[in-house]
Amino acid sequence: MAEEQDQSEKTEDPTQKRLDEALKRGDVVKSQEVSTWFVIAGGTLVLIAFSGPMASHLTTTMRGLIANSFQIRTDAPALPSLFEKIGLEMLAALAIPFLVLLLAAVAGNMVQHRLVWSFESLTPKLSKISVTAGFKRLFSTQALANLLKGLVKMVLVGAMLIALMWPERFRLIALIHGDLGDVLQLTRSLSLKLLGAVVAMMAVVAAADYLFQYRRWYEKQKMSVREMKEEFRQSEGDPTIKGKLKQMRQARQRKRMMAAVPTAAVVITNPTHYAVALQYERGMSAPVCVAKGVDALALKIREVAAEHSVPVVENPPLARALHATVDIDQAIPPEHYKAVAEVIGYVMRLRRAVRRN
Repeated sequence: MAEEQDQSEKTEDPTQKRLDEALKRGDVVKSQEVSTWFVIAGGTLVLIAFSGPMASHLTTTMRGLIANSFQIRTDAPALPSLFEKIGLEMLAALAIPFLVLLLAAVAGNMVQHRLVWSFESLTPKLSKISVTAGFKRLFSTQALANLLKGLVKMVLVGAMLIALMWPERFRLIALIHGDLGDVLQLTRSLSLKLLGAVVAMMAVVAAADYLFQYRRWYEKQKMSVREMKEEFRQSEGDPTIKGKLKQMRQARQRKRMMAAVPTAAVVITNPTHYAVALQYERGMSAPVCVAKGVDALALKIREVAAEHSVPVVENPPLARALHATVDIDQAIPPEHYKAVAEVIGYVMRLRRAVRRN
């Protein structure tokens, strides 16, 4: 019960990994209104830029066919060749406009998300044919939004048609007795005016729909606290296992340090909180730290040092400074040379005095 509640309480913003996985599945922001706007805008561009050349090209072709109709063979062998020629002429006239419309349709998707190759959305799913799931989709927020969008577009387009066509009503009535050329010219002019208004209106609708779809998609990608923890565990590793591995590494390091304490020349202490064991032999450029620790570990270092007769010298400032600046198996920094040299010199003099006695 608690798990189901956690799964439903998706309040955390999605991680980049979650968003990348959604993209791989083909789950992207998709606004059909944006794609529709690009197609309509492309169609308007085609009408403005290519309607004249297309009409001229097709008119020339048709005039040639009509003018030479008496010379055109229509028998069985020649008829396929005639259709092929007419088809090529039509294709030549419409190729560029169709290409523009195709590019507009592709651009309508590319501006919303980068190119995605995913076949997961094509995989058959029982939920797609489920009656219950179908009713949920029918009365979902998306279905309500689509209904509202349709009503808004119908109202806006209807109002726009009335606003643009009402002033032209007398010209449209007069076309009944007008020349065909005037009819075509007025039709083209009114079509461009209508398409321009539709493009402007649809731009607002597409922008609003994209923001709605993006917000809805983003909310769907949100994660519950449980999912956040699970993703962190998968990407960073189980914290319990990481903690045990850390403890094992620390134990190995502690064991190695204790084995190196007997080789130290001196152990510098705080006297109870810090302990740093330094190894030094003639010919070394600088003393090397072989063990260090605080509190319980410092006490253990002192005990091992006492067992193996390693001198222990109390120097709190130097012990704290060395513990903070020197790592295991590293030479001490130059700023501590003088202080450490004095300590090691003192230890050596003490050893010589003991030997003489």
